[in-house]
Amino acid sequence: MVPVLAFLGGMELVVVGGIFLLLFGSRLPSVMRSLGQSVTSFKSGLNDTTDQAPDENLDDKKR
Repeated sequence: MVPVLAFLGGMELVVVGGIFLLLFGSRLPSVMRSLGQSVTSFKSGLNDTTDQAPDENLDDKKR
């Protein structure tokens, strides 16, 4: 099955994008803000070191 977007050219994509912006443009800033907060929260969760298990190699170094 061939995707529908394969049949669309450049001008058709511009028209579809314009219609999308007309329909959902008012909600776009809040969606982008929410996406940014999600990414920031995800990155801070990756950098959070308090929840990590203790390093097993530390015990070997102390001996």
